[in-house]
Amino acid sequence: MKLGEKLAKARKKAGMTQEDVAADLEVSFQAVSTWERGENLPDIRHLSKLAETLDLSVDALLRDDIPRDWEYDPYPFDAERMYTYVKAKAQEAELTQTLMALPFMREKHKKQFRSPREANIPYCTHPLTVACHALAMGIRDDDIIAAALLHDVVEDTETTPEELPAGDRVKNTVRLVSYNTYQGDKASIKPVYYAGIREDDHASLIKCLDRCDNLSMMACGFSRPKMAEYVIETEKYILPLLSVIKNVPGWNDAAWLLRYQILTLLETFKRLL
Repeated sequence: MKLGEKLAKARKKAGMTQEDVAADLEVSFQAVSTWERGENLPDIRHLSKLAETLDLSVDALLRDDIPRDWEYDPYPFDAERMYTYVKAKAQEAELTQTLMALPFMREKHKKQFRSPREANIPYCTHPLTVACHALAMGIRDDDIIAAALLHDVVEDTETTPEELPAGDRVKNTVRLVSYNTYQGDKASIKPVYYAGIREDDHASLIKCLDRCDNLSMMACGFSRPKMAEYVIETEKYILPLLSVIKNVPGWNDAAWLLRYQILTLLETFKRLL
C-alpha cells in the first residue's frame, strides 16, 4: 500500500477530516490532500507528528513489507461465559460474597463500555476477566474474587464503598484501588494512591490483576502517547507491588505468573512504541 493510501485509510479510521489532520500538523488541508493523492510526500519534520495524530508508528507509515490489513477481534472472550464460569466456581467453593457481587457488578456497569474506541465491548468484561484471572491462578479467597468483581464500581459509578454487597475487607480493598476515594486530582495523588495500595496485600493483588488486563487490551483503546505513559507508570508503581504479593503464603505462583505477564507485555510495547 502506498503512503498516500495509508494516510487516507488511517485518517478515516480515526474519524478525522483532512482539515483535522492539517490543524494538528499546522499545515494546509491542501497539503494533506496532496499527500493522500500521492502527488507530494510529507516533509520529514512532519512524520512524527503525523504518525501520532493518526495513531500509527513512523515505521507503519513508511514500510510496505509487513501486512497491515489484519482482521481484528475486538474482544476474544465472551462476557456471559465468563459470568457463568465465575458463578459456577463461586457456588462450588461457597464464595457467598462473590455470588452477591456478580449481579451487583453487572447491574452497576450495564450501560458502560471499555472506552470510546471500544464502544462494542461491555465494561463488565474487565472485572470478569480480572476475577477469572485470579481463579485461573488457583485463588479461591472470597474476599479476593469479590473485590476483583467490584474493584471499579466505586470509581466508575455513583456507588460508595459502604453500598457494596460485601464485608469490610472487600470494601477496604475497593476503597484503596479507587482514585475517587482520595482527595485531589489523579496526577497529584498518584504517589499517595500507590503507597496506600502497597500497604495492603489484597489491594496489591487486585491492582496487579487489573493492570495485567489493561495492558493486554491497551492497544485496542489507548493512543500511542497514552500507551507510553502507561508503560512508565507500570514500571514505576505496579512492579513494586509484586514483591508484596510474593510475600503472602500461597501466592508465590500468582506473583510469578503476574510478573511474567506484566514484564513480557511491557517489553513488547516498549519495542513496538
